[in-house]
Amino acid sequence: MVKLKRVYDAAARGDGHRVLVERLWPRGIRKQDLAIDEWLKDVAPSTALRKWFSHDPKRWSEFKQRYHRELMQSPAHERLLELAHRAAKETVTLIFSSHDTEHNNAIVLKQELDERVQRMAARAEHHPTGA
Repeated sequence: MVKLKRVYDAAARGDGHRVLVERLWPRGIRKQDLAIDEWLKDVAPSTALRKWFSHDPKRWSEFKQRYHRELMQSPAHERLLELAHRAAKETVTLIFSSHDTEHNNAIVLKQELDERVQRMAARAEHHPTGA
């Protein structure tokens, strides 16, 4: 299961494995104050894409397509696969810093992970272990 949470929201027991998915450290947050298990800069949008998007909702559709292409490249793709395998077994909460909760990289990343987890579950149904 994949959840989303802003960096400014309190950590909760149900968050599971907490992953910061930003290329830059969030402003106003001290490293020792953010309860995360890992910081995956590799799965965050490139600096060029982040600056181009600039959280402009009019660019959202194009941003999603460009970000998807970035996620299919190494090392982002490898990290994405690792996260999907973890999310298939336990809760993973993607931590993001954007004030816009509807147009940000974590939403795209969650969609990618959810799709991968669903495909893994479907494959497991068709090819059960030991069958």
